[in-house]
Amino acid sequence: MHLQESVLCSTAATSSSAGLGAISLHDIQTGTVLASFKQTNAASNCIAFVETRNAQGGFILSAQPDKSILNDQISLKVVLPEKLTCIAVDPRGTYCAGGTTQGRIYFWEVASGILYHSWDAHYRQVTVLRFTPDGSALISGSEDSGVSVWSVSRSIQPASMVVLGLLDDETQNELPLPYCTLTDHTLPLTDILWDLSSQSLLTTFQFPRPISSLAWDATERIFMAASRDGSIHQVNLFRQRDTKSGGQFTEAVGGAGVSDIIRVGEEGREAQKKRLISVGQPITALCISLTSSHLLVGTETGLIHIYDIPSHQLLRTITAHKGFVITHLATMLKPLDLIGHVNLNLSVGSGADAKDISPVKHVSPFQRMRDSKTREAHDVVLLLPPQKMVLEDDWSYDTDEFLQDHAFFAQPSGITTTPGTDNLTLKSKVEDLEVEVAQLREQLGKAKSVNNLMWDTIVQKALRQEEGNESVESTDNEPRRKRGRI
Repeated sequence: MHLQESVLCSTAATSSSAGLGAISLHDIQTGTVLASFKQTNAASNCIAFVETRNAQGGFILSAQPDKSILNDQISLKVVLPEKLTCIAVDPRGTYCAGGTTQGRIYFWEVASGILYHSWDAHYRQVTVLRFTPDGSALISGSEDSGVSVWSVSRSIQPASMVVLGLLDDETQNELPLPYCTLTDHTLPLTDILWDLSSQSLLTTFQFPRPISSLAWDATERIFMAASRDGSIHQVNLFRQRDTKSGGQFTEAVGGAGVSDIIRVGEEGREAQKKRLISVGQPITALCISLTSSHLLVGTETGLIHIYDIPSHQLLRTITAHKGFVITHLATMLKPLDLIGHVNLNLSVGSGADAKDISPVKHVSPFQRMRDSKTREAHDVVLLLPPQKMVLEDDWSYDTDEFLQDHAFFAQPSGITTTPGTDNLTLKSKVEDLEVEVAQLREQLGKAKSVNNLMWDTIVQKALRQEEGNESVESTDNEPRRKRGRI
């Protein structure tokens, strides 16, 4: 199967008269629209999706900025307790978290819709939510410059102190405590890139203008930082150093802690040109492709620019969303079946075979208030992975298969059959083999009888000779006894 990368983007209207935006899937090579979902105006950090995997279709969630509604882009509208400013879904699509303007965070289970927890996490608006790659922790950033790490399940800190997770029953009536809090900065947050293993600030990068978007390379070689004025800075995390012997070596940039400040943009003019991309339009979204070779830039005018990262050359521009704002950009492998009942190569309602339609991961309506009874019942809709069913009929042989297998195991090694061999030929070979076996058994019986006859003859002859020797010895001893008496 040929793997093809695609671009997922979200747009929002610039004004109420412009209508509603959409969520679209584009081909990264041609810019062709593969699929589109209308009636959404999701803002930045208000889109979450789970890709299709394990023969199960994924889903897309989008929070609306002007109403307390969460759209599942397949068919469901979820009514929320209040408006959400950001959402996040864990990598497996099991849990969903949402932040509000009041600093509150809601935590749901996607399959059942159960509201596990809701708590006041920050003093001001929650601007960004992220799950760790393994889904064990939820990270929240706010306008109060705080970053908190919340344990999803129960965890143990190095000091042997148990931290209750968001799923523990003991935390349902208490305010959950964060696993750790990162406070090495003082400005409102727009995105999160942090090393949780050390729980401390490694390096500070200072830019000439405020940063609105970040994109991190999967190989951790570089990251891209964009400003609203249309400038994108490429920050290299490794650099070449000269040795005293005239050679070179590579070393990591930064890592000295709070005192380590790297000022971006103060290099020489030639070095700055190599690391700066000028788009010329306000930038609203940023993303690096799966291969780490392309940079995708979304603008306030609805354009999506695709740059080659090594050369900073503009490869192509997707112009399908002019008049709207690009609020979200992401890349993924093109799914074989985008949303279960709609195949990318088939239209809705077409006569597609059932084997070409993959089931969709279930999304239930989210609870607006916590309910202990529902939590105890915990009814969850799960889709088991496809398994091969073994029936009794699979163990039964039909006549042709039985004769073919019998011929394979019964025929001598020198005889080979071709795929075109018919049943009559196989039957005749089997009969010939059975006749040959009968003849061999008959000959074996004759050989056994001859062997027995020969054995009996030799034994009888040996016995007669032994008896004759004994009689001769008895006649010789008789005269000797008579002479001894005289």
